[in-house]
Amino acid sequence: MRLAREALRGGFRAAVLALASASVLGCSLFKGPVNASPELRWWLFSNFGAGRLCPEMLQRSAALRMAPDPNIVGRLFPASCQTNVNDSAQTVTLSFSGSGFAWTPVAGRIAFSVMASVEYRMDFYLADDAVYIYARPARTVLGPTFQVTSVENRLVNWAAQGPAGYLVNSFGGQIVSGELASGFTVVHADDGDAFTLGILSPPARPSQPFNTSKNRYAMANETSEVHTDQLDLVGPLTVAKSDQALFVRLAVVGPSVDVFLIRRGTGDLWRQGLQNGLALAPPPEPPISSFPLNPGPELRQRFPLPAGQYYLAVDNSARAGTTNPPFSPLGALGQNTALVSVAVELGDSDDDF
Repeated sequence: MRLAREALRGGFRAAVLALASASVLGCSLFKGPVNASPELRWWLFSNFGAGRLCPEMLQRSAALRMAPDPNIVGRLFPASCQTNVNDSAQTVTLSFSGSGFAWTPVAGRIAFSVMASVEYRMDFYLADDAVYIYARPARTVLGPTFQVTSVENRLVNWAAQGPAGYLVNSFGGQIVSGELASGFTVVHADDGDAFTLGILSPPARPSQPFNTSKNRYAMANETSEVHTDQLDLVGPLTVAKSDQALFVRLAVVGPSVDVFLIRRGTGDLWRQGLQNGLALAPPPEPPISSFPLNPGPELRQRFPLPAGQYYLAVDNSARAGTTNPPFSPLGALGQNTALVSVAVELGDSDDDF
């Protein structure tokens, strides 16, 4: 599970945007001196980027994966965040906590809480058509603490609460600790941001399921495993102005699924119920839009929306929506999984798709 690393992604994305918006970075005359000077790069990051880490992190969820599989199996939703800038060491310490859920074989949906504090050495490089920003872990300051709060399979849940419970929590802690030790690269370009493990040198770009438009900002571009009787929430997706729209592209391999566009408040109530151990049910209020997604050619939808925050929910169950996935006794082991690829871009509401 790429837990803490994905949680940090939204915050470092904000730093990239702040750096890229500074006029000194927009002028090719300054690229050489900036790239050649670690001191100048740190001054730019600490003054233009570091202060935006937490505000941006708290607006986004973080995708969770079982390494090395690139498909998403769950989400982390940050709840609190603090930063500390150390100019003498040229590091940023990020402390965060949050909760979320992920699917695992046999146990089904596992809900958890996590808290950690990590010190990172930040750097960036100005390429001709993008900004490459790097995070290299310096040390773990606190934690991480990983606590399972509910398990869908009641037999597994009983075991987790009994003498073997420490094994579940220890395993979760090992996952988080291992991923905190991984560096990563965020690439900011005109067509949005892309993310990858490790250090990526220009002009290389991370692979993504869809080629997105350079005229719009890419907010998501990923593939999720949505297992039987499970739900995925893509977002939150922020629409800043009322003359903007979400441009959504979807494709599924496997059974048909239902897709819902819902308000963030609705999605937060929905997922909190699931994280508290409730069974999957329809969303707590009617969706803004809902439609089935069937295997075959990709589906494109444009949603002009008022300013606000939204989720795109994908449901692989007969409990919500109109689809009725086939029953399989091996569903708990991953059969009848829907592989759903989704790209979400933000653009002007009168744009052509």
